[in-house]
Amino acid sequence: MPNLKNKLGKNFVVTCELDPPRGSDPEKTLAEAKAVKPFVDAVNISDSPQANLRMTPIVGAHLVQTKVGLEVIAHFTCRDRNVLGLQAELLGAHALGVHNVLALYGDPPEKGDHPNAKGVFEVDAIGLTKIAKGLNQGLSQTGRELEGKTTLNVAVAANPGANDIEKEKNRFLEKVSAGADFAQTQPVFDVETVERFQNAFGGKPPVPVLYGILPVRSLEMAERVGKWVKIPDALMDALKKDGRAAGMAWAKRTIEELRELKVPGVHLYPLGRPKVVEELLVGTLV
Repeated sequence: MPNLKNKLGKNFVVTCELDPPRGSDPEKTLAEAKAVKPFVDAVNISDSPQANLRMTPIVGAHLVQTKVGLEVIAHFTCRDRNVLGLQAELLGAHALGVHNVLALYGDPPEKGDHPNAKGVFEVDAIGLTKIAKGLNQGLSQTGRELEGKTTLNVAVAANPGANDIEKEKNRFLEKVSAGADFAQTQPVFDVETVERFQNAFGGKPPVPVLYGILPVRSLEMAERVGKWVKIPDALMDALKKDGRAAGMAWAKRTIEELRELKVPGVHLYPLGRPKVVEELLVGTLV
C-alpha cells in the first residue's frame, strides 16, 4: 500500500473525510471508501463526529485498509478516553496497521446524541500528540519503557480562517513542537485565507498542511456553514444565482488555485456524498 508519510511534502496529496458506521454494519463506509479510492491518497475515519455514536474509528480504519486497500487516517479525540485508554488504543491501532492518526480535542458530549455522557478531556490535542510521539519512542506517558515502538504519523488540525491569526499560529507551533508531522485544516474558501495563514509562518508552515475544501451545495447550506467559518460574499451571490453548480465550480477552482500555489495538498469534506469527490477532482487533478 502506498505510504502517505512518504508523499507528504513531495506530491500534491488529496485526502477526504468519511464517517464510520452508525451501527455494527460497515458496508456503507466500505462502499464510500471504494468509491473515492481512485481519486484520493487516503481517507479520514472520524471519531464519533459531533459527539454522535459511531463505530470506533480504529476498526473502521482497519477494515478500509484491509478490505479496500486504501490508506486511512484515524481520528482520536480526547473526549472519551483518559490517558491510559488513549495509549492503549494507539498501541492497538498500530498493531492493526493503522499508523496515521489525527489528534483532536473532540466535540463535547452535550452537543451529540448522548448529552448526559461524561467528557474526559484529561489532555488536549497537544497532550495527545505528545503521547503518540512518546509511543514512537517506545515510552508510555509516565516514561515507562514499552515492549516495542510505534511508527505513528501524527496529524493535527488547524484553522487558517481564524480571526486571531497570531493566536492560531502560536497554537499550531505548539502542536508542531509536540511532534505533529502534518496538518489538515478547517474549510477554506479562497486562496487569500491560505496565503494569510502561510504568511504567518514566513511563507511556509513548518510541516505539510492539507487545506480543507467543503463544496457548498446550496445557499441554505452556506448560511449554516457561515455560522462557524466565513463564506465569501461572492460565493453567496453565486449560490443565489446558480445553486449547487456554483458551489461545485467554486470548490474546483479553489483546488486548482491551491495547486498553483504549490501547497502540499487538500482535504475534502464530501459529507457522506462520495460522488462529490469524483466530481471535484475529475478535470481538476485527474
